[in-house]
Amino acid sequence: MNQIIHPDFKLNGKSFTYIELLSEALYLKENGQLFEKEIGKFLLDWLNNESFVMVKTSGSTGLPKQIVLQKSAMIASAKATGLFFNLIPKSTSLLCLSANYIAGKMMLVRAITLGLHLDTIDPTSAPLASKKYNFIAMVPLQVQKSLSKLHLVDNVLIGGTQVSYSLSESIQKTNCNAFESYGMTETISHIAIKKIGELYFTVLPNVTISMDERSCLVIEALELSKEKIITNDIVEILNATQFVLKGRIDNVINSGGIKIFPEEIEELIGKHISVPFFIGSKPDEILGEKVILVIEAKPFSIENNLFSELSKYQIPKEILFLESFVRTETQKINRKKSLEKLM
Repeated sequence: MNQIIHPDFKLNGKSFTYIELLSEALYLKENGQLFEKEIGKFLLDWLNNESFVMVKTSGSTGLPKQIVLQKSAMIASAKATGLFFNLIPKSTSLLCLSANYIAGKMMLVRAITLGLHLDTIDPTSAPLASKKYNFIAMVPLQVQKSLSKLHLVDNVLIGGTQVSYSLSESIQKTNCNAFESYGMTETISHIAIKKIGELYFTVLPNVTISMDERSCLVIEALELSKEKIITNDIVEILNATQFVLKGRIDNVINSGGIKIFPEEIEELIGKHISVPFFIGSKPDEILGEKVILVIEAKPFSIENNLFSELSKYQIPKEILFLESFVRTETQKINRKKSLEKLM
């Protein structure tokens, strides 16, 4: 199926017909820098006659795997994002994420589908320079490194991993309209969005949510998937369109029979820690598992009030330091491998 290219679409300032974009994609794949090769490869997949593309998951909760996504579903997702952010033809955007993964691929699909003027750059940790943009998608690390330049962007969509308390506070001091996204490769980028500073996510149109017997989120979005998407994310559903994300069931710690959600602790103590960290666990003869705090830094003294908002069950029994966490290709902290490295 030859994909329709919006007449207003521009890539790095140039307009393209279908044949011209196909030629550009081939050139980038063969001659471009690494990030351009990734863009070229995806564009070739997008412009071919198949009705689907193969996409690699990030590997943050297991081994990366290839899954099949329908192009029609990706177009539907792009249009939903366009409606939410009021992205009209000729709106400006920047691709500063790897086109190897769904977030980067969807920036290209949105641009081609909605007629955006898309610039592309090497996905560095500080991608903003001096040019203004209407819309950009970034991971938290990029946002952290770009706080002084967020005023250049009308709307920032932050994904890949949870936005920390301290980063959320910093973002709110800027003039940027910033949102945290909820989604995964299987949902074709995000299916829910929350404004930075809010507690709950709001689902996009035509998305229905429920919980399974584990209290994990179940997603129905016929435009994206013919089957229900059963997640491992524990949630509290507020109403038909809003939910609070409590944490991943994979991360739940059973300490002395009490279920503890690391993400809840991380939210409470995040305001006191300015470096990357996470809550994990270690085997314990009495408790079964004991809560530990792992900090990415050389050892330093901890503030007395760090645990003041925690219950006695949530307070870490041990604080460990690791100079460098293990991360995935999309810069998510790999908790399991970081703990293995530490132990």
